Amino acid sequence: MTDPRGMRFTAAVTTVVLAVVLVTGSGWLLLAQTVVFAIGAAAGVRYAPYAVVFRALIRPRLGPPASTEDPAPPRFAQFVGTIFGIVGVVGFLAGVAVLGYAAAAAAFVAAFLNAVFEFCLGCQMYLFFRSITVKGVRA
Repeated sequence: MTDPRGMRFTAAVTTVVLAVVLVTGSGWLLLAQTVVFAIGAAAGVRYAPYAVVFRALIRPRLGPPASTEDPAPPRFAQFVGTIFGIVGVVGFLAGVAVLGYAAAAAAFVAAFLNAVFEFCLGCQMYLFFRSITVKGVRA
């Protein structure tokens, strides 16, 4: 199970990183963020670099969470972030800056929604796709 405060922290850090990408147009920084997304998607959100920082430096000062969450939806959100990051990196590094900016902006919006409003767009996509799959299996 996952501490939702950690998810919000990682979204806040991601928001800052993606804001810098949008200001600078740095495909290399977006590549670094994409690696962070990929680690969270492949290894699980518990092992994502920002989550490790949260657990080591911040969570001990906060105490235990009031509740925990299923890690599957945030893991899917990291996968979606990875896809957008790859598209953005290809755009920036191939000289198609508009593609890089569009993909980075989409990822920024999703991270911002999670950091500020605690609304995980990727998590909602996961739940939607899961409901379709479950309904499809039952039919």
